Amino acid sequence: MKKIVATMIFAVAALNVNAQEFAKLDKSGLDAAFYPENAPKRAFIKDKTKQLEAEPKIRILYSRPLKKEREIFGKVVKFNEAWRIGANESTEILFMTDVIFGETKVKAGRYTLIAIPTEKEWTIKLNTENDGWGNYSYDKSKDIASVTVPTSSSDKEIEALSITMYEKSKNVVHIKIGWDNTIAEIPVTLQ
Repeated sequence: MKKIVATMIFAVAALNVNAQEFAKLDKSGLDAAFYPENAPKRAFIKDKTKQLEAEPKIRILYSRPLKKEREIFGKVVKFNEAWRIGANESTEILFMTDVIFGETKVKAGRYTLIAIPTEKEWTIKLNTENDGWGNYSYDKSKDIASVTVPTSSSDKEIEALSITMYEKSKNVVHIKIGWDNTIAEIPVTLQ
């Protein structure tokens, strides 16, 4: 009798384990951009000096929505309204060193990036409210820095929202954001 009860308990427990399901694949996949770009692969660099140069300074985590034949700016992403720069969770930026963002000195740390796009320029805000979804948790009183940058047009249509970073000049990194036919570049000075 004890064996039957034990077998039944084990069978019920096994059914509950199988009942757990994984979340479905998100249509706007999460991606990461690093500066320097080769930072995630630095362990494979043989030269110790080059390996140290590849230590990460900035990381951005963001979701990559697709254009899917839609008009993005002014329609999907409204002009003069806060936008999370992506889809799903708010876009997160991690500074691993102190920086100057706009004209504001910012301590190393984790922040949220918010954009307020218009037809010709974007205002990019750095906010201390982390781990939000979309703009629903955006609280402008937690903005700590902002910069307004002009936009430019891309020669090619950019299907998936894309972010990359590159060194514009000594200690000045540009965060380049592109989607549809629009590109914005945000300068950040490493301290």
